Amino acid sequence: MTRLTEKGISTTRNTGEEKYEKFSFRDRPGKFFYQYDYRHTDGELFSCVKPTLKECREAREEWIKNKQSK
Repeated sequence: MTRLTEKGISTTRNTGEEKYEKFSFRDRPGKFFYQYDYRHTDGELFSCVKPTLKECREAREEWIKNKQSK
């Protein structure tokens, strides 16, 4: 299994690459979240935690849109 991080550093290294992991907190075992990383084509890393993968990707798209408007 590929890990999203190694020693606290993202393993998402290639531009245009996304990686994610589904997890739950110990005190909330039935509630799942996604940790999501995306390496933009300019090399900058976007990272977030959301309840669904869809929400992660929507947040990524909003981040990209904001980057382009600057």
